[in-house]
Amino acid sequence: MLHILDRLEGAGYETSCHATKGKADATHAAKAAAERGFDLVVAAGGDGTLYEVINGLAPLQIRPTLGIIPAGTTNDFARALGIPRDIDKACEILIRGHKKEIDIGKVNDQYFINIAGGGTLTELTYEVPSKLKTVLGQLAYYMKGIEKLVQLKPARMKIESREKSIDDEIMMFLVANSHSIGGFERLTPKADLQDGYFDVLVVKKTSTPEFIKLATHAVRGEHLDDERVIYFQTAELQVTSDNLVQLNLDGELGGQLPGHFKVMHKHLSILTPH
Repeated sequence: MLHILDRLEGAGYETSCHATKGKADATHAAKAAAERGFDLVVAAGGDGTLYEVINGLAPLQIRPTLGIIPAGTTNDFARALGIPRDIDKACEILIRGHKKEIDIGKVNDQYFINIAGGGTLTELTYEVPSKLKTVLGQLAYYMKGIEKLVQLKPARMKIESREKSIDDEIMMFLVANSHSIGGFERLTPKADLQDGYFDVLVVKKTSTPEFIKLATHAVRGEHLDDERVIYFQTAELQVTSDNLVQLNLDGELGGQLPGHFKVMHKHLSILTPH
């Protein structure tokens, strides 16, 4: 961490460092930094840390620029922006990077920067123990996913937007801001961080063998031709269910349905590679 601070101070920044110690700590620290007039807030961690930081910044009227040093298990959003895991190269982007205004998502009273979702499979990201994630990285998610396959159960959900209305048995739904989700790069191929739209992916009721086949197609980006998959773009949608369906926001537990999702168009400035 001292190396990062030295690099930033050498570029003319006056720096301050906050080590998170518990849940929502990064949210409070980011909000405090913004209120103290900092020009740049850097999230050094994974997607969960980034989720907390944007929930500290997004509600504010005056928001500092956001920077990222990917240091987590998956780093989906950093990958979507092309920010490397190498710390020196990530620091170079903080110093000489391009400032880009990006969309973020809001669901009920919370914000997300990369992905929101619900359904059986989306629950596995926060069921993987943190120690296992540290040791095995992305493999831990796949192991948990295999374990969950035998428990796959759909839930009746209603998804309503101006573009699409769905009332069906659903395995999972994803509301994406970028194309990088859970290590997959082609789940939502049309996703654009500046277009003012979510990319919504819905998987209808399917058996375990069919789902495994669908997942292999998703790796190759061929899943959108499957009759069990619905894919559309929208700026706002409402998702409801009579069942208990938990929400996953950037890999973190985000409450449960009902959920009202809305794009916050170009709401944050972030440093990206040129």
